[in-house]
Amino acid sequence: MARSKGVYKRGGVWWIRYAGPGGKMICESCKLSNCREAEDLLILRKKEVLEGKDPAAAARAAKTEFGKLATHYLEWPSRQRSFRSKKFMIQRLVDTFGDIPLSGITTQLVEEYQTSRLNDGRKPATVNRELSTLKHMFTKANEWEMLGDEGLRRIRKVRKLQENNARLRYLSAEECQTLIAACDLHLRPVIVTAINSGMRREEILSLEWEKHIDMKHGFILLDRTKNGDRREIPINRTLRETLQALPRRIDTPYVFTDREGNRFQSLHHSFASACRRAGIKDFRFHDLRHTFASRLTMSGADIVAVKELLGHKSMQMTLRYAHLAPSHKVAAISLLDGDSNPLAAQNYTKTIQSVVSGKERSAK
Repeated sequence: MARSKGVYKRGGVWWIRYAGPGGKMICESCKLSNCREAEDLLILRKKEVLEGKDPAAAARAAKTEFGKLATHYLEWPSRQRSFRSKKFMIQRLVDTFGDIPLSGITTQLVEEYQTSRLNDGRKPATVNRELSTLKHMFTKANEWEMLGDEGLRRIRKVRKLQENNARLRYLSAEECQTLIAACDLHLRPVIVTAINSGMRREEILSLEWEKHIDMKHGFILLDRTKNGDRREIPINRTLRETLQALPRRIDTPYVFTDREGNRFQSLHHSFASACRRAGIKDFRFHDLRHTFASRLTMSGADIVAVKELLGHKSMQMTLRYAHLAPSHKVAAISLLDGDSNPLAAQNYTKTIQSVVSGKERSAK
């Protein structure tokens, strides 16, 4: 019986040869000693290519473990925002999926991971950030030809959890002073910067004198923010005095450093200790950003200006602070008292008086 074209034997094992997506020729070992079975596999592979699948990528995904993908992904930090915080999430994912081939990570497996993280007491927003990281890793795996389109589609099917973004915890002016007084010396300027700039923790700890601080014109310039846009934050008098009081080391570019000149990484423990000493409960570092926005809004700042200072992509994120500006609502309602409004109090009174006078004249 004639052998099918594209099937050949090498070292006692049958191989197949076919054109993959894009026309590139692919040679694949069938790991079979039966020619008919090799021919059946060749037919299957050609069918997969016609359906838009990449059999070679599927084969690589079956061999590539998630831990190997994580290693490659971690070698690609310079083009990613918030990479430092991502490293911790990647490690959690590796702890769960590290030994599993990419082809074995299914929609069900990821959904079970979401459930387990919720059962561990993690908030939906935290689990969603981990899922976003996982999806981006699989997107890069697809671009790096470690994974086929089918494997990527499986992960993209996983939906994010419903988040509750109603939390709005902020400090009063008195609580701000109490917290600052309770801070250790190295933490105090960081907290003052957060309260007077609204920057995120990573943005503050990544500040460099030459790159970000413009004392001459009075601005902090952020090029690579969380949403990818450039942001300019004015330096007020309090923040200027705080920055001017900091020692500027020649052996490091960073603004906030430890005694050895190393950039601060987290400050989690010192911040928690300061809150405990100040008697402030249920308060996170990110809530200093809420404090900044809330104080601005209550002082009468325009909500659009607050949006731009925070670097929000959409107004919806900023509108959570709008209820803190009752003066805006009072000003809006007061417009109804204008002379042009026929229902304004003075105009309404004049109308009634006019009607009464008309009736009196008719009676006479």
